[in-house]
Amino acid sequence: MQENATDVHGHEVMRMMLESGQAYDRDTLEAAILERFGTETRFCTCSASGMTASQLIDFLAQRGKFVPTGEGFSTDPGKICDH
Repeated sequence: MQENATDVHGHEVMRMMLESGQAYDRDTLEAAILERFGTETRFCTCSASGMTASQLIDFLAQRGKFVPTGEGFSTDPGKICDH
């Protein structure tokens, strides 16, 4: 068994958001990420790694990966770079 926490790419979080079809706010997105991937999971992107769910949300927000909706925000398939 691996000693380090699992690394999940941020694309997987964005896909989860798309599949859910719902809008999130920061708290509901963090709760959904933790429920789906677990509290010990760490997240990576094309340019960063070792992030917590909260850090990943900040990272994605700073990079313009979220799309505002009437109830909060979601994402768009075109925002997933899929490297």
